Amino acid sequence: MKTEQLFIENTPAVLYGEPSDTLWLFVHGQFGCKEEALPFAEIVAPDAQVLSIDLPNHGTRQNRDEEFAPWTAAPELTRVMAYARAHWRTINVRATSIGAYFARLAFAAPEKALFVSPIVDMERLICDRICAAGITEQILRERGMYPAREGDMLSWDYLCWVREHPAKDWHCPQYILYGENDSMTDLATIRTYTAKSGAELIIVPQGEHWFHTPEQLAIMADWECKHK
Repeated sequence: MKTEQLFIENTPAVLYGEPSDTLWLFVHGQFGCKEEALPFAEIVAPDAQVLSIDLPNHGTRQNRDEEFAPWTAAPELTRVMAYARAHWRTINVRATSIGAYFARLAFAAPEKALFVSPIVDMERLICDRICAAGITEQILRERGMYPAREGDMLSWDYLCWVREHPAKDWHCPQYILYGENDSMTDLATIRTYTAKSGAELIIVPQGEHWFHTPEQLAIMADWECKHK
C-alpha cells in the first residue's frame, strides 16, 4: 500500500493508495489515530485513496497539551476538507464515534458517508450523562464541572457550546453500522437520526460501541466492502 506522510497546515496526516479522483476522508474516534485508516484503505483500493489525520491530543499529537474538543477538532477538519476539495474530485467520509459528530460540525455533506457507532446527538448524550451522574443541569451550571459516572468530567461550557453550534444535516447517502449494546447512543436516538437523514442502518447483534472482537471487525470489513 502506497503511504505518504504529510501535514495539512499543522495537522499530521497520512494518505493511502495510488492516485485517484476519489478520496475517502477518514475521521477516527476518541483514543484513535490516523493509522486506523489502513484496513479501510486496503478495502477501497485501488478505486480510491484514503486521507486520515490525527485529531487533537491523539496519535502523534499526544501529550502536547491540546484540547480534544469540538471547538478545536472541527476547525481543523474544515481545513482538511478544503485541502481535499482542492485535490480530489469526489470526496466521501468514513468516520467513527465522535469523529462522525466532528465531521458533521466541520463541513457540509460529502458525496457519501459511512459511520461506525456514530454520535448523532451530542446534546442528548451529555444530558443522559448528567442524569446518570444524579445531578441536574442547574447543578452543573452552578459548579461548572462535575464528575461523570464514566470517570471523566461533565462541563457546563461544553454543553452550552454544543447547543450553540448544532451539527449540520447531511442528506447524502449515509450508511450506519451500530452495535445493539452501544453504551454511548441508544437505539431510539439512532433511529430518530436515520428517519431524518434517510441513512441505512445495520444493527449488529451483541455489538458494542467499539468494534474490537475478530467477529465484529469481520462484520465491519464486510460492511465497508459492500459500501465502498
